[in-house]
Amino acid sequence: MNPARASAVVFAYHNVGVRGLSALLDLGVEVPLVVTHEDSPRENIWFASVAQLAAWQGIPVIQPRQVNQPQVIRRLRECSPDFLFSFYYRQMLGDEILAIPSGGGYNLHGSLLPKYRGRVPVNWAILHGEAETGASLHRMETKPDAGDLVDQQAVAILRNDTANDVMQKVTCAAECVILRSVPRLLDGSAVLRPLNLSSGSYFGGRSPEDGRIDWTRPAWEVHNLIRAVAPPYPGAFFEHRQRRIQVLGSYYRQDRAKASGPRLYWAAGRCYADCVDGERLCLTRLAADGIVLDESRFREVFGSSEQDLPTTFDNIHIGKK
Repeated sequence: MNPARASAVVFAYHNVGVRGLSALLDLGVEVPLVVTHEDSPRENIWFASVAQLAAWQGIPVIQPRQVNQPQVIRRLRECSPDFLFSFYYRQMLGDEILAIPSGGGYNLHGSLLPKYRGRVPVNWAILHGEAETGASLHRMETKPDAGDLVDQQAVAILRNDTANDVMQKVTCAAECVILRSVPRLLDGSAVLRPLNLSSGSYFGGRSPEDGRIDWTRPAWEVHNLIRAVAPPYPGAFFEHRQRRIQVLGSYYRQDRAKASGPRLYWAAGRCYADCVDGERLCLTRLAADGIVLDESRFREVFGSSEQDLPTTFDNIHIGKK
């Protein structure tokens, strides 16, 4: 198939959606329709807009609340696409939609499949202390992230990378995979290989409440949670003396703790947490009630620059509004 004559309907959202659509257009793929989401007023929209990119390109856009409905399916059939591509689109495409393109449907997933199938794979990979993740292009099936693999690209996760840092790397990897693999899909030379799902993993979504810090865990695990949900994600937190303290950043050096933990204290203008395993973390950004806490503000709020940290979740509802 000549790439300049190939057509694809694109389902896309987020930065990966913007870069994926951009890559297809640069490859000469005709895109008669883009399917994306309406931005939610309850979500922090820190990423680029697929709808805006499509508008600049003069591509029609639809934003259905439920994608697998008859009017959407009719619209897709009218496009008669050779391919479907899904780039961080948040709904599963049903059998009727996947049967429409003559060349099949393909999804870009933010992990090294079959690892971290499912939701928010970058956040889960960091939470589990992985040293790498990546982007994978695979054929879509009705079972999530389970179809044959087309190509993938690995990226490193450094020990102080946040989810946002890694997401930027994954976005670049996704673009590389698309530019490298789609021409082979279009000319029929791509060699797909089945995923061994038994050697992988599947994870569900996460909620803001999952950012609660358990100070009975080792420093490395606490650090992984903090950086996995650091802004622009909702952030990690714990409750202390009837206040919710947000821990919005940390730095890990395998430092030895000052004393037995868990305990939080300030030294030379920096905030540290001594953890139960004898290591300490530098907490690079704290906030309470929406106010950033430096040492003087922390002392004003809590009466001292040293505090024992909670080791139970008994006060789980304290400080919630």
